[in-house]
This record gives sequence, structure tokens and C-alpha cells, in this order.
Amino acid sequence: MRRRDFMKVIGGAAASGPLVARAQQPGKVAKIGFLGSASASGSTGPVEALRKGLRERGYHEGQNISIEFRWAEGDYDRLPGLAAELVRLNVDVLITHGTPGVRAAKQATTTIPIVMAISGDAPSTGLITNLARPEANVTGSTYFLSELNAKRLQWLKDIFPTVTKIAALSNPNNPVSQPIMTAMESMAANLKISVEQFKVAAPTEFETAFAAMAPGRIDAVVVTEDGEFAASHRAISGLAIAKKLPSIGATEFAVAGGLIGYGANVLELYRRAGYFVDRIIKGSKPADLPVERPTIFELVINLKTAKVLGLNISPTVLLLANEVIE
Repeated sequence: MRRRDFMKVIGGAAASGPLVARAQQPGKVAKIGFLGSASASGSTGPVEALRKGLRERGYHEGQNISIEFRWAEGDYDRLPGLAAELVRLNVDVLITHGTPGVRAAKQATTTIPIVMAISGDAPSTGLITNLARPEANVTGSTYFLSELNAKRLQWLKDIFPTVTKIAALSNPNNPVSQPIMTAMESMAANLKISVEQFKVAAPTEFETAFAAMAPGRIDAVVVTEDGEFAASHRAISGLAIAKKLPSIGATEFAVAGGLIGYGANVLELYRRAGYFVDRIIKGSKPADLPVERPTIFELVINLKTAKVLGLNISPTVLLLANEVIE
């Protein structure tokens, strides 16, 4: 049952930039490029949310827009080549997600507008230098994953006070992984617990990582943000359940079977990308569109998973949750 369903974003002042705006001509079909780091089959939710955001602003595929998709299938080394393909197609807007995707898009073009559907810690990873005045051809949504994942450690400790050893599942090929781990280690020290990084660079490595999380050695697991992880939430949650490990990740992770979800509503961010696309098609420059970030985060508890694991979640925590899956 959903108790609160909201999403707020903040922006800043408009700014001018060197990019020349290209307003859509009447009757023209705008060409949109989508650069995905995961797979098409694992990204149906975000893609449909994006399409919904576009439809709400009057854009329909086959009528006034077309979308060219390129998927890296979890191999981030493919992203630069795929981004170059979309640039050669002369798309009007290039949508992507995650630090590897945005970085590849930036390397491929300095003129085609780039919309970050979602990207973690964009200022600290060098994708932008200013939220209110995004430079050059990049705008969209970002949020601070380091603090978010540190907070997930705190949620685990608050809900399960006896945990002392927590695993952090992260992708070493994603540049946001290191600042996330630094923030988590700092929080772990404050909580007087330990956090151990388990590196997973491809879906084929999930089982190996969880096999190393032997009961007694690891008490719980945090699933950090990564495009391939997002496409594999159901598989990851299943492995956590099989190992009898409490788990926490994005809100979508709990919906897919994980025990706890804490984060921004990612699907709303993909839907919000439609706003940026609309403004750009109508002639706005990316530099005129401040980068936004969510300010409200949701807590989701999956009671079905808790029952499978034989865990009791206190009524106080359930009252704090935005959604409880029963």
C-alpha cells in the first residue's frame, strides 16, 4: 500500500551557453537517440516511463518523433562506439543514463544536446561543474549516490541492530563506485560496523559474489547503483534470498523482490526526461535548463520477502515506509 507518492525536483537559474538551439520545424519528425548501458529486456520499465513522459507532452513514435535505441548489454566498453553510431545518425537529442553512458555521449559529441535521464554524482564525476548552469550540451537529472548508499547502511543498522558485517555490491567499471565506497566506509566507521566491497562487472559474476558472502561472514548486503544492476534486480534479490541475507537497494529493487528499497523514484526521473526533450525540441539550449535533482526519497519494505527470510520488521519502521509490499 502506497502511503505517499511524490517526486520533487529543484533547479536553478537559467544560463546561456555556446550551443545553438534547434527548434523543431512544423511537420518535422524529431529523431531521439537512446544510449542504454544494460539490455533492452532489462530496461522495459525505464523506457516505458520515458515514453510516458514524452506522450504527456504530445510526442508519439511514428507521428512526430522516432527513437533509435542502442544497448551496451552491460559491456561499458561498447558505449563509446554506440554513442558514435547515434551521433552519425544526426539525432536531435541523445538520452542516456549513468556515468559511463553520459561520459561516452560527451566524448562523442559537443553539439547534440544530451539529456541525463539519471546519473549519480554528476558534479563529482566531472560530467558537469554546475547544477544551475550546466555547461555545453548536457542537462537532465542527477542525485548524490554516495550519501544515499551511506544512508542505506544506516537503515540496515536501524532495522537490524545486530548486523556488524555488510557487503556492498558494486561495479568496478562504473566511476561512481569509488566515491560510493568512500562514503559507505565513513558511515560504517560511525556505526561501528564493517563494510566489504564485492565487485561485479557483469551479470555472470553475481552468483560468484553471493557465494563469497557466506552466512556468518556477511550479515546483509547493499546493492549500489549501476545500470546493469538495475536491469538485474530480480536476479540479485533472488540470490540474496537464497543466501538468507537481508538486502537493501533502490526502491525498484524492493519491488523486484529485495527486502528494502531506499532512494529516489527512478521511473519518475525517466519520465521527467520527457520534459528536457520537449524543451530542447522546442528550441531551448541545454545550458538554459538547470540540472535537477530529487529532494525526496522513498522507503519501501517488502514484507513478502521478510516472511520468506523469517525476519520481523518493527511496526515503527513500517509506519515510516512510503510503501509496504504485502
